[in-house]
Amino acid sequence: MRVLVTGSHGLLGTAIVDLFASIGHDVVPLNRTQLDIADSRAVRRAVTDATPDVVINCAAYNDVDAAEDHAVSALQVNALGVRALGAAAREVDAVFVHYGTDFVFDGLGTRPYTEDDEPAPQSVYACSKLLGDWFAADCPRHYVLRVESLFGGSQRRSSVDRIVDAIRKGEPARVFVDRTVTPSYVQDVADATWQLLETAAPTGLYHAVNSGVTTWFELAEEIGRQLGVPASLVPVKVADVPMKARRPQYAALSNEKLARAGVQMPAWQDALRRYLSVSS
Repeated sequence: MRVLVTGSHGLLGTAIVDLFASIGHDVVPLNRTQLDIADSRAVRRAVTDATPDVVINCAAYNDVDAAEDHAVSALQVNALGVRALGAAAREVDAVFVHYGTDFVFDGLGTRPYTEDDEPAPQSVYACSKLLGDWFAADCPRHYVLRVESLFGGSQRRSSVDRIVDAIRKGEPARVFVDRTVTPSYVQDVADATWQLLETAAPTGLYHAVNSGVTTWFELAEEIGRQLGVPASLVPVKVADVPMKARRPQYAALSNEKLARAGVQMPAWQDALRRYLSVSS
């Protein structure tokens, strides 16, 4: 199987490329320098030249706060770029895989959001990502996989890494006590992607997050326990932190639909344990 991966140098893109290459697939990795997905002509040319069986989009405009001032840039990548990739994938009869976000919800819920819940984006970034979900669905064979609080990989630039580094150094770590999430380990997301493609599971929208719900404070406490290091945690409330873009406060996603498709996501505590065992 030939797999074209955009955003191949990012947190998730690197994990996707490594996994698919390790199991013998012909991977065509394209980083932002090699392909700016906001350039629709370049997108069509790249996909046509590669003639892939699968197009996996890991490219995104992820600066949530900057998107408030640079809406056009966010829309060009997160929405119009996705539309171009989906159209190009359709032309070569490829499966299109795209990754969404928990930010499409308003965060006012009290139980994990399902794929059937109505989106209510509260920021420019969130709106651009929701448009991307919709544009991706225009491709007849598509998987839109919503993820959140991504961590893992060798780049060590996630919020989890920030907390891990602070605890290991014995420094205070500021963490939200009132923001609820379902973390996503990039290795598990990559594996879920492969399983959906390998089993030809029903196409559509899925939440590809690790199992279980936690606050950032509880997650930080678990990091300390697993490291066996006393954690100096500074509890912070969302309302106390000035942020240009609103974040969903209750952002947990349900992965039950993914489980019904035959893909069981490990608990976030297990994912954290596996990551900490290989990170330094």
